[in-house]
Amino acid sequence: MALFESITQSEPTKKLTMDAPVESLFSKTASKLVGKPINRVDGSLKVSGQAKYSAEIHLDNQAYGVLVGATIAKGQVENIDSDSLKGIPNIIKVVTDPEHFLRNPQQGGAQEAPAQGVTDILYHGQPIAVVIAETFEAATEGAKALKVTYTDETDQAALNFTKELSNAHAVDEEKGSDKNYIQGDPEQGLADAEVTVDRFYHTPSQNSAAMEPHVTLAHWEDDKLILYTANQMLASCKAQIMDALDLGEDQVQLIAYYVGGGFGSKLGISPESIAAAIASKQLGRPVLITMTRPQVMESTIRRSNTRQRIAIGANNDGVIDTLIQETISSNLPGEAFFEPTALSTHYLYSGKNRRVNYEMVDMNQLLSGSMRAPGEAVGMIAVECAMDELASQLGIDPIELRRRNEPEKDPSQDIPFSTRKLIECMEQGAEQFGWNERNAKPASQLEGDWWIGTGMAAAARGNQLQPSEARATLQVDQSKDLGVKAVIETGMTDIGTGSYTVFSQVAADLLGLPIDHIEMKLGDSSLPKAAGSGGSWGAASVGSSIYLACEQLREMLAEKVGLSADTIQFDSGKIKKMDDQESATDEHTLTKVLADYEAQSISAKGKIEPGENGKKYRQSSFGANFAEVAVHKVTGEIRVKRMTGAFAAGRILNHKTATSQCYGGMVFGIGSALMEEIIHDKRDGRLCNHDLAEYHVPVNADVPQLEVILVEEDDPYTNPMHIKGIGETAIAGAAAAIANAVYNAVGVRVYDFPITLDKLLYEMPE
Repeated sequence: MALFESITQSEPTKKLTMDAPVESLFSKTASKLVGKPINRVDGSLKVSGQAKYSAEIHLDNQAYGVLVGATIAKGQVENIDSDSLKGIPNIIKVVTDPEHFLRNPQQGGAQEAPAQGVTDILYHGQPIAVVIAETFEAATEGAKALKVTYTDETDQAALNFTKELSNAHAVDEEKGSDKNYIQGDPEQGLADAEVTVDRFYHTPSQNSAAMEPHVTLAHWEDDKLILYTANQMLASCKAQIMDALDLGEDQVQLIAYYVGGGFGSKLGISPESIAAAIASKQLGRPVLITMTRPQVMESTIRRSNTRQRIAIGANNDGVIDTLIQETISSNLPGEAFFEPTALSTHYLYSGKNRRVNYEMVDMNQLLSGSMRAPGEAVGMIAVECAMDELASQLGIDPIELRRRNEPEKDPSQDIPFSTRKLIECMEQGAEQFGWNERNAKPASQLEGDWWIGTGMAAAARGNQLQPSEARATLQVDQSKDLGVKAVIETGMTDIGTGSYTVFSQVAADLLGLPIDHIEMKLGDSSLPKAAGSGGSWGAASVGSSIYLACEQLREMLAEKVGLSADTIQFDSGKIKKMDDQESATDEHTLTKVLADYEAQSISAKGKIEPGENGKKYRQSSFGANFAEVAVHKVTGEIRVKRMTGAFAAGRILNHKTATSQCYGGMVFGIGSALMEEIIHDKRDGRLCNHDLAEYHVPVNADVPQLEVILVEEDDPYTNPMHIKGIGETAIAGAAAAIANAVYNAVGVRVYDFPITLDKLLYEMPE
């Protein structure tokens, strides 16, 4: 059975290690708040400008810093001429620290600092100094005017991915999130197959393009460093800061009450954090560094470009025998991260012969790392487009092809799925979309000047659970209608996903309180250590720790009033004893019970940890994306007319925020399919489209009506709430559905993404 422990420390703690399926208390709660599409509890603060992001916080005597980036792609810094700023008003100082400044950001979850030392230049835009001034405007002027001399070795830089493919090398599997894998004899299986697809797919580098730029406001209180940041994972980011500056646990505090989007780019610390800390220490006053949009795009995180070989061998009935995915991605020299494109390929479809292989190319470009749905977002473009091509060759409906290759178990590990609802997602999505009315013949539907096509693709994203802790306190509060409130504390962040809201729903449901009786404290590393926002594990991991803390309170209060925790219900500020007919036979008001405690309050902690369930069962969210596109017969312009997505992700905590997350993933898919692409100049390494004017993301005119279906699912193997991550599932396969719809519209398959009109014009039907 699952391991529960009540640990007597400074406060009682309920610990759960997920070693077996667990029954959820949500089936027994009175309010049933969990699942309801309630509005964001912080929504009014955001729309009224009262939700302060880190760049908006102002401290007394605050100075402003602007980073200075290298203007070469490879070489060394010879001299930084601070005197070149003489005469510019309000300049305070040019701060440099060649030893401690960060060369590049850190990956998410790492406990150590990223590469430090900025004398050697490895990419254009690498931060090398920061200009501090009394105003942001003066610092900006100074940063532009600062004269730097270099030993320029750009002519030796690796700037052309295609040319560098011949230098691809093995990845460090131990430092990646996926591993090379071989099963059976893939090449022989491919040679023996009755029908094959064997293609190379190319996806470009992409930028997260979060609305809020990276920012740090640093100040010191004696020897304690306090940073107001825009980080997604405060606990690991704190460890990175400690390592970078050789500080102790009690000497660093990170605060990020609100984060304006991250999509992976803020998982680890970035160069502005250490620069602000060092500048603040030298000046003895707070320093705010807010990256400009070009700096964000030039020196934080990119999704790696990839070249992927997908080879599928099947019989004439469409049953897959062989599945191969080989990927080459890129990163800075010495960096271990590689794009794990085949994460879901391991278990998505059946096939006895399988191979996954990764290689990497060293490039003098900004760091590549995790961007929303790392791996699946681009890996499933290739796999799902290849599946559509296979279906076309066989003359089989794409949904039927996937149905014929539905595995009973994870075909790579030979372990059962905790739950798997891919077929249900395809069926419900197809019915809503009207898939049975499609014209399967490519280039056969012309409406005016527009070719019309439809396409679909499966979606999958592995589910994860991370260690996380939270504290729950019930206390008397006469300002509340019921005379009591709950305070929830955890070092989790809200990056726009709705953490404040869904966690409030969890606590309110379990403690029998209205949602406005919950005070949610997030975004501070001094609070109990949380998993943070990343990998689609935030709600499950942190929410489970809150769940356990509230469950511990329920048990403590039940004992206080002489009842069994198995027979009670918390409802409307009361503890009720329930009989077999769900009727209350005894009740106690929380205010009276809490009044018996010396502080008129009671606290408990919850701690969740992954266990054997994650090893014994394949856990994944599944889905299906459907798209209809129109392609102009003369210009090749592509318009997405409508999209439908059906997704299964366990119990849904809030239908409104979950639907919103799916909308976001589908919009990401539109960008990946049709427009998003980082372009580096192959001559000097400059990033050519380093702002939102030139790096194109979907805007309102590009996004059609989106339909989202949340397929009902309950998975007791995942966590005590039975939920799975959903924020990244919707992006997986979304771009492929659009690409497949383009093929259906004009009969042209594009293997080099994004699909721009120049790649269609010369092959489209007359």
